[in-house]
Amino acid sequence: MSHVRGLVAASLVLAILAVGAPPGAAAPEGQMTWAVHVSLAPTWFDPAETSGIITPFMVLYALHDAMVRPSPGQPMAPSLAESWSVSSDGLVYEFVLRKGVQFHNGDTVSAEDVKFSFERYRGASVKPLKESVAAVETPEPGRVRIRLKRAWPDFMTFYSNATGAGWIVPKKYIEKVGDEGFKRAPIGAGPYKFVAFTPG
Repeated sequence: MSHVRGLVAASLVLAILAVGAPPGAAAPEGQMTWAVHVSLAPTWFDPAETSGIITPFMVLYALHDAMVRPSPGQPMAPSLAESWSVSSDGLVYEFVLRKGVQFHNGDTVSAEDVKFSFERYRGASVKPLKESVAAVETPEPGRVRIRLKRAWPDFMTFYSNATGAGWIVPKKYIEKVGDEGFKRAPIGAGPYKFVAFTPG
């Protein structure tokens, strides 16, 4: 892909979704063109390949949703996970998923998607993250349990903020289209739906 030059480096056309709108609220209409003054790479559409720099996260926040993510006044706020707990020995993290959340293709976000997203992660911080995790378990469709090999106070920071491992992607869709197909047409659970990527 050639590098993008000029005042507007890349353009993503995104359809506005009525995510989290209160019952009875009118859905936003029309479309928004989002211009980004950077050399936008298709790998940025895939949380599994985040490079550890800040730029891809502005794309991830638009297209995808995470188990836990920063919000105003809260460095770690519930998102796809409505709650989480940590065992007294610091070795087990248990997450309860919000019910009824869907990806843009209509598939429901499940514990299997969370496990798949973690195991699929291969970005910049993959080594310390995966060397510290013993297992990702799905005891129920709406519950995820992550067991650590040793207590790691920074686990949630790595899982939620410093890597793409906690950004959830649809397992069935990726298994159908493959990694390259996902980069060309990413499906997420974020506030904006991907329509097209037009470099230039």
